[in-house]
Amino acid sequence: MRLLTVSALVAVCSVAATTWIAVRTTSGAIKKQQGQLLADDTLLLDVLTGYAATHANWDGVAPVVRDLAHRTGRRVALTTQNGALIADSSPQSGALPEQAWAIVDPLSVNRADPIDPRATGPFRLTGRERRTLEGYALQQVQCLRGLGVETAVAYTPSGRPTIRTFTASNDDSAAVCDSGRLARPTPTERIALRRLDSLVNGCLHHTGLTAVEVLPDFSWRQAPTEPGPASKGGARQIQPCITEGRKTLLRACVSPPARLFFASPETTSQRFRPSGTNLARVAGAAGLVLVLAFGVSVLAATRLVRPLHALTAAAQRLKDGDDTVRVPITTSDEIGRLTETFNDMAAHRNRLEQERRAMVGDVAHELRTPLSNIRGWVEAAQDGHTPADEEFLSSLHEEAVLLQHVIDDLQDLAAAEAGRLRLHPEQFEAGELIAQIATAHRAQADAAGVRLTATAPAECWLHGDPVRLRQAVGNLVSNAVRHTPPGGSVDVRLMIAADAAVIEVADTGTGISPQDLPRVFDRFWRADKSRSRDTGGSGLGLAIVRKLTEAHGGNVGVRSEVGIGTTFTLRLPEAAVEQRTVQSSGA
Repeated sequence: MRLLTVSALVAVCSVAATTWIAVRTTSGAIKKQQGQLLADDTLLLDVLTGYAATHANWDGVAPVVRDLAHRTGRRVALTTQNGALIADSSPQSGALPEQAWAIVDPLSVNRADPIDPRATGPFRLTGRERRTLEGYALQQVQCLRGLGVETAVAYTPSGRPTIRTFTASNDDSAAVCDSGRLARPTPTERIALRRLDSLVNGCLHHTGLTAVEVLPDFSWRQAPTEPGPASKGGARQIQPCITEGRKTLLRACVSPPARLFFASPETTSQRFRPSGTNLARVAGAAGLVLVLAFGVSVLAATRLVRPLHALTAAAQRLKDGDDTVRVPITTSDEIGRLTETFNDMAAHRNRLEQERRAMVGDVAHELRTPLSNIRGWVEAAQDGHTPADEEFLSSLHEEAVLLQHVIDDLQDLAAAEAGRLRLHPEQFEAGELIAQIATAHRAQADAAGVRLTATAPAECWLHGDPVRLRQAVGNLVSNAVRHTPPGGSVDVRLMIAADAAVIEVADTGTGISPQDLPRVFDRFWRADKSRSRDTGGSGLGLAIVRKLTEAHGGNVGVRSEVGIGTTFTLRLPEAAVEQRTVQSSGA
């Protein structure tokens, strides 16, 4: 059910996300297209209005029209008010629409000032006048910057320079820098302004208002020849007269009004509203996805649950103590790998159980022998058959020491396997440790007629627990001496490899058969199945060696040939500093 629910939710979310993405993408594309169309419309009207404002007629507009058509990808055409064709970017495309898109007239634009600012006509300055005013402007800019006012020179369409300030200034700055020369009209402007004054005052005369004087920025002030202030009510009529006067002056300098046509692609509403057919298609696709998801989920769930039921039943039988549980592997996917892991776990559990049972028997056997001996000696002494002399006490002590040795080994092994083995690592001289081990076992070697040698580099320092390492290597040396016949030899060698210190204990003893090599480190395992005390100890020594070595981050290995000898190898992390070799030997 979880798989089915998740699959259905994923399918629903996928359909919803796909639909949302499609709607958003379509709406975004439409908005982008509409924005581009609006930008193209503005570009067409602005370029053509600028051309009309700076040219007295449309004679040279054809290249401009073709360029605009190329930039916007549309057909662009201009006609006169009477319908006569001025220019057409694609005359072969057929007749023009009856309704023009816009009227191109620089004297009638949709702004607060209906006259396009690029239409300057008689107000355009000559080159000499522009250079003169530019010199005044630069002087004023330098003066204002000297007073801490950040300024720059800007130019009007007529060519007149103006001062643009970017920081606050005061009236004192303007007075100090003498801005009056820049504000005075040039001869060209005075001529045009006198003509404009005549037209404006003629307009005002018909309305009964007093005469005014038009300034270069097309504001006005009362004429000096007219006493008294102008009426406030007539001020609203003065600006229209100024605008009409400007149009009269400019009409001969600009192109006549023209009708603008262009082929505009069809636009779509900004909001995407799918039709009923599209909604049905989306719903059908969503239903199909849900049905497919449901079917696939049912098949997958059935296939998934069947082996899980088998695993559950096998786990229950394993819990009830059935050691022969095995689940057949029918797939190679995750369930198959889980089944394989379960079978391995069951087999490993069976091996552990067998080892546990064997260990209990081995421990009982190892403890029974010394305890039986101690009990027999004590009962014999109680019955008076054996005197409690020094030999009697020595025998009891020997059996107690053996019993204590077995118990200590079991305790060390249990602590190592539980991860509670306490180590006291320190820096120690490895050669000295090897020499001590050889000295400690030389008496045993001499008694067995075995030659014991120890070889180690001088000044070789290792980091570890010297007591535990001495115990591990000592176990190997003791086993080697015990399994080496008289006349043989046991060599203890310390070598420094690239990334480890290697300790080898090699003997020329009886060797270990290949089938027994994998079990030499098992608990209570001994090659001598009779468990004779003459040829074997408790059977825990090698298991303890492996655990002690692993506790130091190392590993232990063995190689052997029957009748030739055996070599045990301990690899430990090393910190050797010198490689001078010394050798101590004895027979």
